[in-house]
Parts: sequence; structure tokens; C-alpha cells
Amino acid sequence: MASPMRSLVADPDRYLQSFRLFLERSTEHQSMQDFVERQLPDVIASIGNGKSTINVLSVGGGAGEMDLQILSKIRARYPGVTINNDVIEPSADQISKYQERVAQASNLENIKFTWHKETANEYESRMNAEKKTKKWDFIHMIQMLYYVKDVPATLRYFHSLLESQAKLLIILVSGKSGWETLWKKYGSSFPLQDLCTFVSSANLPRMLDAAGLKYQLYELPSHLDITSCFTEGDKDGELLLDFLTETLDFAKTAPPELKRQLMEELRKPGCSEIRDGKVFFNNNLGVIVIEP
Repeated sequence: MASPMRSLVADPDRYLQSFRLFLERSTEHQSMQDFVERQLPDVIASIGNGKSTINVLSVGGGAGEMDLQILSKIRARYPGVTINNDVIEPSADQISKYQERVAQASNLENIKFTWHKETANEYESRMNAEKKTKKWDFIHMIQMLYYVKDVPATLRYFHSLLESQAKLLIILVSGKSGWETLWKKYGSSFPLQDLCTFVSSANLPRMLDAAGLKYQLYELPSHLDITSCFTEGDKDGELLLDFLTETLDFAKTAPPELKRQLMEELRKPGCSEIRDGKVFFNNNLGVIVIEP
């Protein structure tokens, strides 16, 4: 009998709910903020040299939390310069949250925002159809490469849009994270849609080397409190399990043996660390900065 398991992406509301809970329970954004504070100034040190306008492209900008922090660093480095910030984001809900955030923020003068409600692939197709090749001074793709059909082709396309001093910044789960362990072992059991592939920072060097691209790698420590996943019937725990497996109602629809094995795996050192009776999933991130 076919498993009743369905991809979490099939229910956008539950996906967003689980994603927000993941952000609440993890140090994901703190880790990225730390990178933006400490390392990003060096990364952007020459992207705007001699320019009166800096063009920034955010691929999968979500609700804009990280985007606005990145923009504030660019503004600080190049005061008085106009920044055109284009955002590619397929979720209308995320775009409206992003727009609210911009409306409430102070100190965004000199920054012009344009939102495109589309996926990275749709953006590429539209640009090709319109025979446009707009060039960018800074492109970033934060936690979005899982949702493209062809990762190497996507990297090649966006890399081709870089200006001569530009940078392409990618953040995704680290090859040293619990995600890598979990998905290598159980990914083939999850009901993935075409649009969801597992890729980590461990996969990128091979692709980038094959394309002859120059890049730098950074590792960001991060963790996720998954203690509630081990309490049967805990609503938050079930949402986090959905997020970890990209499966809708994993706790209720997964075959019992798969669920048992996965719950066991989540406690092991390859995935998590147990501290003070709590289970912290290794959510380390990998950052790749690609040169033009």
C-alpha cells in the first residue's frame, strides 16, 4: 500500500507555521546576524567602488529579516549611494510581511524596493523571454537552493549576472550539520516534490569547481531545540518534525518503523547533542561567497 505521506510544501500554511516555529526555536537568524556583523563588511568591501547606485538581488528573500540587515551593512559601507533592492519571492504572504517590515523601518532612505512574486526559475525564464540581462553588484540566496530543480544551472545563471566587482552569497545547511546526517540516511523515504531537493554546503564545492568558479567557505554554528519532538502529541513537536522531514503530519502519516528509526536517529550525536535534559539538533550553516 502506498504511504499516505505528503510533502509539507503541499500545505503552504502549515509550511509557514512550521518554518516560523523553527526560527523561534533555533539560533538560525542569530548565526546569520553574527556573520552579517563580523564577516559581511569584508565581503562587500569593493562591490560599490566608484558607483552612485548599487544593485542588490535577493533570491528567495522571505519576510526580509536578513535582507534588511544586509542592506544596512551595504548602506553603512557606501553612505549616500542609492541602493536598488530587487526581491524574488514566490510566497505572497512572505512578501506582504516583508513590505510591512519596510513600512515600519526607519533609515531606509536611498533604498528602492521591487518585489517579484515568482520563483528563481520563473525569474530566469521571464528575463530570458524578455531578452534582459540585468547585472547586479550583490546577489544573495539564503536557504533557498533546496527549492530549485537544477542547482548547478541555477548557480551558473545567477553567477552570470554578476558585475565585475560583485559577489554572490549563498547560505544553506552545512555538510557538518544534523540535516546532512538525517537526509543522507532517510531522505529517500520522505515524500519530496520535484521542487525540494536536499543540498548542503558539502555539495557546492564540487559544482563550483566543475564550473571553474572561485569561492570562499565559512561555517556558522547553530542549533535547534527539538526536545518537544519527543513528547507524543505535542503540537509544536509535530510541527518541528514536519519541518525536519519536509513531510506534512509526519508524526501521524509516517510508517511506524520509519518514525521509530528517525526518532532514534534524532537523539544520536550525528544529529543532536543532549544538554541539561534537552535535545539540540545541529543546525550548523554553511556560507559560500562566490567571486565574479
